[in-house]
Amino acid sequence: MIAAADSTIRVFLAIENRLLREALDRLCRKRSDLSVVGQAGNGSSIVQEVLDSQCHVLLLDFLNSALLNCLFVANERGACEFKIVLIGMENDPLQFLSAVRAGVRGYLLKDASASDVIAAVRATFDQQAICPPRLCASLFECVAHTQPQRAVNRQPGPKLTLRQRQIVDLVAKGLTNKEIASQLNLSEFTVRNHIHRILKQADAASRHEAVRAVRDQEITASW
Repeated sequence: MIAAADSTIRVFLAIENRLLREALDRLCRKRSDLSVVGQAGNGSSIVQEVLDSQCHVLLLDFLNSALLNCLFVANERGACEFKIVLIGMENDPLQFLSAVRAGVRGYLLKDASASDVIAAVRATFDQQAICPPRLCASLFECVAHTQPQRAVNRQPGPKLTLRQRQIVDLVAKGLTNKEIASQLNLSEFTVRNHIHRILKQADAASRHEAVRAVRDQEITASW
């Protein structure tokens, strides 16, 4: 976990183009509030390098869906807390939406300036999202067209008790039945019974599928 008291923005440069990577490194080092904590091209070890760096913001100049998904999953599991910013991207709505689904919080086009990149780093660190105005409409259209249909077609979700919801939250964190039982002061037998009922109510084949079903229901209910 990154210390909240650290006011310096820790940046990792995952940039394939060496010339661009070196230019961004110099650019960041000229800002007193930015610190480059790691650099890499597009290699197989990049995920671990990013996690080891404990960066706040990851700058990428390529759209690799498998890599983005891997980084996003690692981030969701609490392995690190960082925001992903893509730079030098195309003005392509489908590519943009794919990046958003993969967890990207900043998306800059090829015509973005150096000051745009620095502003995006600071903005995403400050819990904001960066989206080119010309692509913003595609995001609104995607939500407007898919969410109502999803809400209409979805079958009623599982109605869980407070205890079952507590168990779902702990399952989502990766805890075993034994660990859940210890945390909630229950027996493992009771936990297994609860999970069995949750799987049945969610019509799920696995614990993680049940978690997704419950989370999807919560998202739908919020609309």
